Amino acid sequence: MATDMQRLIGTSEEDDEEEMDMDVKEEGDGDDDEDVEKHVDATPMMIGVDGGMATSCGNNNRFQQHQQMQEVGTPGGGGARRCRPLEEKERTKIRERQRRAITAKILAGLRRHGNYNLRVRADINDVIAALAREAGWVVLPDGTTYPSNSQGPRPAGVNSTAVTSSSSQMMSQTTPVSLKGVTSDYQSSVEHNAGHMKSVFMPGSSPYDLPSIITGDGGDQTQSHPLIGGSMDNVGDKQIVDMPQKLPERDFANTAYIPVYVMLPLGVINMKCELVDPDGLLKQLRVLKSVNVDGVMVDCWWGIVEGHAPLEYNWNGYKRLFQMVRDLKLKLQVVMSFHECGGNVGDDVCITLPHWVAEIGRSNPDIFFTDRAGRRNPECLSWGIDKERVLRGRTAVEVYFDCMRSFRVEFDEFFQDGIISMIQVGLGPCGELRFPSCTVKHGWRYPGIGEFQCYDQYLLKSLIKAAEARGHSFWGRGPDNAGSYNSRPHESGFFCDGGDYDGYYGRFFLNWYSRVLVDHGDRVLSLAKLAFFGTCIAAKVFTGGTRHLVMLLS
Repeated sequence: MATDMQRLIGTSEEDDEEEMDMDVKEEGDGDDDEDVEKHVDATPMMIGVDGGMATSCGNNNRFQQHQQMQEVGTPGGGGARRCRPLEEKERTKIRERQRRAITAKILAGLRRHGNYNLRVRADINDVIAALAREAGWVVLPDGTTYPSNSQGPRPAGVNSTAVTSSSSQMMSQTTPVSLKGVTSDYQSSVEHNAGHMKSVFMPGSSPYDLPSIITGDGGDQTQSHPLIGGSMDNVGDKQIVDMPQKLPERDFANTAYIPVYVMLPLGVINMKCELVDPDGLLKQLRVLKSVNVDGVMVDCWWGIVEGHAPLEYNWNGYKRLFQMVRDLKLKLQVVMSFHECGGNVGDDVCITLPHWVAEIGRSNPDIFFTDRAGRRNPECLSWGIDKERVLRGRTAVEVYFDCMRSFRVEFDEFFQDGIISMIQVGLGPCGELRFPSCTVKHGWRYPGIGEFQCYDQYLLKSLIKAAEARGHSFWGRGPDNAGSYNSRPHESGFFCDGGDYDGYYGRFFLNWYSRVLVDHGDRVLSLAKLAFFGTCIAAKVFTGGTRHLVMLLS
């Protein structure tokens, strides 16, 4: 009797590990009663293992059966089973609550940042279904999943097979071979683990699965299969299938046509406005034509076409290039680049601003963007001179418009024939509508916040004028606590939580600073629309760390 009591209250490491993996049911004190009933219902099978006779009537018989079930050892020679104590149940409930809390945070992150439409009490099945739908699969409410281009779900009972100790042969017959996997003697492995498994889900056949191939034990051999493009190696009792991965084709019928344009190298035309390698370029264009590319995109650099004197334009190199493109029946997208090339990531050539502009900048460096320390950025002109006649009697906006109008007149036939399909207008550094706040040559490194670029005399004059209009002339200055190029937001008094950016002065300054950017874009794009009337116009806008291409139909 003492031995039986020890078996009932004894401990087992295997039981502890198994109980830690069990799901927690929020039940009251009736857990023990339900456990007893479950054990009694299962006793016929357990008695059969012991070789005894099973009866199902009478309270005494049920108690005896329950006691015999508890005395049966676990598979593999482990200790006897025992009822879980209340402390272990509480610990398991705490672990389950922690897992649920982590799951809730994951689901909240997917809703907020991944745009997944998940319900409030979503579980892991909802997450898997959302990921499958995003990958192009169809997930039915009952869980049936199949590719979107498939004929539909198959009849029930074909895609899965329940495997127990009496159906190990069935599993060995339906086990698919993976694209790159190893399979061993399935029959022996199932027989070994039959006592530990209740059921195993086996994926059925589909258009993307390979047929099952089972071979017996043998030496190293290699064989080919008529349905497998690669080879299959047998190493001992293991089977290795090496097959090149072949992605399924998607049906794009009844979808909008998307033209494809290839960007030409930045240095395809040199500073003398001549093609660098005409023969090599022609070969590359023919290759692009052979793969049915719609056209090419090319930068038209202000520093090349008007490089030596104001209003003296040289389009020779671009004329020859455009003629080659038209002869091959390709189209063109032209970028009007009013910035320099060579100071940014990916720039493999150096194309400066026009020489006569650089001469003006040496005598009047305020035509360039300036940071708080007085460092100039000659990558592009400051927006403060958009209306200032400091460029040999012209404003910056007039200089841009004259260049665009000259291009439109010079290549009018290409516009009339539809060879030039789009004009992208450069609006700032790298051709983007943004301030050059994060300049590598000034020491900026990711993820620094950069610096304000409003300290040239023309932008400061605009700031002072705006402050006086608000009745606060002392606001006519830049922030003095905004940090440096490599500062973090929380390290500066202006951008930290509750910092000056949210005060009256901070709101005024940021509104003025952003208004300068928007006004510059409006002015240049309005003149571009006038110069390229009837042609699609585009511009690059940099917002929130992402570059967007905005298209305007002129």
